[in-house]
Amino acid sequence: MPTPSLIEVSIADQALRLIECDTVTQFSISTALNGVGEQEGSGCTPRGWHRICAVIGQGQPEGSVFVGRRVTGEIYSAELAQAYPHRDWILSRILWLQGLEVGKNRFGSVDSQRRFIYIHGTPDTEPMGEAKSHGCIRMRNADVITLAERVSATTRVWIQEASFQRIRCINVP
Repeated sequence: MPTPSLIEVSIADQALRLIECDTVTQFSISTALNGVGEQEGSGCTPRGWHRICAVIGQGQPEGSVFVGRRVTGEIYSAELAQAYPHRDWILSRILWLQGLEVGKNRFGSVDSQRRFIYIHGTPDTEPMGEAKSHGCIRMRNADVITLAERVSATTRVWIQEASFQRIRCINVP
């Protein structure tokens, strides 16, 4: 049976690691401008254990635009951005997160899934390595496509404030 992968997110490092027993791939990301927190309406990135509950957009072209988790048929461009200057662009792929810790990031006013917390693509003009999102974890489009191809619904995600710790092979429940 293959060892499941694990995604580890470090808010301090503004980085995401895909950990497979024999491989670690690291990506630069952008988390919430408002910092960390679990409360609905906070615009913060939630902490703790999550799992991917859906991988959305497989097979769509890079730069595909999503609204309400549905592809619009648009491909992101400077002209489209100018036409919709206030849109929070969700592009290429969506990895929708579900909290696994009741009372911390699951159920009630702290529910990550109900808050629509995703790992998703963003315009490549947006800076990575800086906290700028509205709560989600933003990635370069090519990176989120690569990530989406290597994970599945049920992949565990650990979101922490601290810097990354020593890498080791772990068994994910």
